[in-house]
Amino acid sequence: QVHLVESGGGSVQPGGSLTLSCAASGFTLDAYAVAWFRQAPGKAREEVSCISSSSGTKRYSESGKGRFAISRDNAKNTVTFVMHDLKPEDTGVYRCAAVKRALYYSDCGASALEYNYWGQGTQVNVPT
Repeated sequence: QVHLVESGGGSVQPGGSLTLSCAASGFTLDAYAVAWFRQAPGKAREEVSCISSSSGTKRYSESGKGRFAISRDNAKNTVTFVMHDLKPEDTGVYRCAAVKRALYYSDCGASALEYNYWGQGTQVNVPT
């Protein structure tokens, strides 16, 4: 069965760092665009980062630029998301999501609706 499993969440003081991992089972992530979404109480779901499939392009939310980094480790069939200089507004449940792409079209999704596979989420808490 196809699964995405996130790990690496926790509680960290402002200015600290966390590394999240999105591990796939039942399929190979290198053919999929993979995004990270944050869901926080009282706020809309937001894409914080995405990495395309074959093209290797990346994008970040405006607040994440300069602080976050997304990458692939195909040997481990995972996508890693490193967050530095964490702020209280980064608090939320982080979920990874994946959508399969053709060789000629590797783009990240235009919206969350395009993603077919979702992990259950990992909590990130940055206290004020």
